[in-house]
Amino acid sequence: MAQKLDKQVDKTEERIVAVEEAFGKTEQFIEKNQTVILIVIGIIIVVVLGFFGFKRFYLAPREKDAQGQMFMAQKYFEQDSLKKALNGDGQYLGFLAVIDEYGMTKTANLANYYAGICFLKLGKFDEAITHLKKFSASDKVIAPLAKGGLGDAYIETNEIKKGIGCYVDAAELAKNEFLSPVFYMKAAMGYNELNDYENALKMYKKIKEDYPRSNEGRDIDKYISLTEGKIKAKK
Repeated sequence: MAQKLDKQVDKTEERIVAVEEAFGKTEQFIEKNQTVILIVIGIIIVVVLGFFGFKRFYLAPREKDAQGQMFMAQKYFEQDSLKKALNGDGQYLGFLAVIDEYGMTKTANLANYYAGICFLKLGKFDEAITHLKKFSASDKVIAPLAKGGLGDAYIETNEIKKGIGCYVDAAELAKNEFLSPVFYMKAAMGYNELNDYENALKMYKKIKEDYPRSNEGRDIDKYISLTEGKIKAKK
């Protein structure tokens, strides 16, 4: 028993010695590289303070200015005055100028969404793609609408596979019975354009299983039946 205790004491002492040696080496390293360490710490502090200062004293005021400028563009958008919404009215900036002048703000990001939808409605699909691709968000309304709008633009430029991918992404972003079945239905229409009836059927069944009470879900059985008939006819 005494021998066991002695061994435990020895092991404990060895651990203490090892820890002390480690601390000693750390102290030596700090002493040897003190200047470099202080410079690195100083740089980190400057970067952090600079970042918060940039956000508070530069970005925040510009965000406020951008919102004030874009207010009228949003009004014109709601009124379907799309050219004024894009280019401004001579007094207030349009979405395109907001993007150019306030590029790092959240407002400019939102302006990309609005500009993309304006171009989509005006039939300028390449411009719509450019702006909708620049827009980024993760909410359950605007994010899926932007992705769905991008899908529409791709379909109009005959990039059907890309369009389908956007529709599916939009449906999965939304995850609600108002938007998701609309985009799954659009994806199914895209697959039908490609004569890919198997994947079209998957979209219809997705609506039936997940959103049966939606407007699309009420009539989905006829689409399923029609598509199953097309699949049988191909075999």
